[in-house]
Amino acid sequence: MPIARHGAIELAYETSGAAEGEPLLLISGTGVQMLMWPDAFVAALAGRGFRVTRFDNRDAGLSTHLTQAGNPGWLKPLIRHAAAPYRLEDMAGDAVAVLDALGWDRAHIAGTSLGGMIAQTMAISYPSRVRTLTSIMSTPSARIGTMPKISTMRKLMQIAGTPVNGPEDAAEATVALKRLTGTSRYPIDEELIRDIGRRSYERDPGSEAADFRQRAAVSASGSRRKALAGVRIPTLVLHGDQDPIINVKAGRATAAAIPGARLVIYPQMGHDLPRELWPSILDEIAALAAQAPARPRSPQPADARRFTASRYPGRPPSRRPAAGQDPIPRCARADASPVRQRPG
Repeated sequence: MPIARHGAIELAYETSGAAEGEPLLLISGTGVQMLMWPDAFVAALAGRGFRVTRFDNRDAGLSTHLTQAGNPGWLKPLIRHAAAPYRLEDMAGDAVAVLDALGWDRAHIAGTSLGGMIAQTMAISYPSRVRTLTSIMSTPSARIGTMPKISTMRKLMQIAGTPVNGPEDAAEATVALKRLTGTSRYPIDEELIRDIGRRSYERDPGSEAADFRQRAAVSASGSRRKALAGVRIPTLVLHGDQDPIINVKAGRATAAAIPGARLVIYPQMGHDLPRELWPSILDEIAALAAQAPARPRSPQPADARRFTASRYPGRPPSRRPAAGQDPIPRCARADASPVRQRPG
């Protein structure tokens, strides 16, 4: 598997779709690997004319795990932000390093949950690298919409506390999590989810400490609302109105923060990407891409940019800014109308 490098951090990635396709980078959420972007969903994007790359964030999958940074827990980074071993800006720098490795001067960026926060940070810190921004079931601030109900928290803790001693345990744990974060309107594809859980475990079993380090990055990075007001990139915000992990008000806040952002709220969708909604989501992403300025003729080479020193001691360097055939049957389309649209 190809590797991108951001200082001491190595990032595993994979690419699919026609070489001449529109560059699209997918960014994953907390504690999950690139496989959480299902293979069939990636193939559907490629069928829409995208050249799709997904990658493992730091502290996930086959990318570098910062085990030497220890486990910050959940409370310490809230009280003392310096306890977080890295910030969202560092993770955004990781994503830019993947673009560099691919030779992509600019790309469409889409992220779910934590991945949406990283994508927002890219739009703020690296606007010249972002053609369009799609923020899915995410938030512009760790303080907006991120406190689940007590009943949900208890179930999350129960799932997290269940021992996982092999691929089959991982498969069942992943199904249990998706049952909790999904909704009855869109039952999960258990066979698909079990396969993702097994494959993820075989690539990397993961750890509580790695999850907490990623969560610490979110809490330590503060609010992006003021900075997002300066974003002038075509933006799409997707959210479910029954999201039990990041409340829909966070999606509304994201769209309100970015001038001209299009907000689409899916009724009865949870913290998930239900297969029944893929055709609508694909339509939205493709329509957004059509709004982007024309691509540059020749991408810059992968070594055209140099790293600068990180302002946080002990961290890898961060950086500063210097369609096809749809394989998803149309009969699977679900009605999903945007509840708000502001002209770009």
